[in-house]
Amino acid sequence: MRERINNQIRATELRVLDAEGTPLGVLSFSEAMNLAKERGLDLIEISPNAMPPVAKIMEQGKYQYEQSKKQKKAKAGAKATETKAIQIKVGTGDHDLLLKAKTASKWLKEGHRIKIELYLSGRSKYLDETFLKGRLDRILHLITEDFKIADPIKKGLKGFIMTIERGKAQVQEPKPAV
Repeated sequence: MRERINNQIRATELRVLDAEGTPLGVLSFSEAMNLAKERGLDLIEISPNAMPPVAKIMEQGKYQYEQSKKQKKAKAGAKATETKAIQIKVGTGDHDLLLKAKTASKWLKEGHRIKIELYLSGRSKYLDETFLKGRLDRILHLITEDFKIADPIKKGLKGFIMTIERGKAQVQEPKPAV
């Protein structure tokens, strides 16, 4: 979204701020424009959705520079989370599962999401679905970090897929016997 500048502003009344951010009050568009011209600066609409819209009297280049600095700072502060993948098969042994769970725990600690894939080939594609989901659950019991299921188990092109991420698991309370 581009800010409207000078004659591009459509509002009849504006809440005007000076370059330092000091409020100058609610002024008509023509008064605000005259004030900006007197100071040799631009009138920039910074918050068009407010009632009345907020405009700032300052140099356009300086305003754009400040905005780009803010965006760079926000971008630097944001940490990108990566989705890592672990692939297992129906016959994956306990020791291999333990190693993969250890790797998954390390990735969870670092804040990554993990996609766990149960790769099915040949005859294993036709095995009972509850059995296959049980094979996928084996690795979940070995992960030492706290995690929550971001995407539940679903059938993919090459098998079953689920995604987990760091967080507290939602524990379901057992239902009382009737």
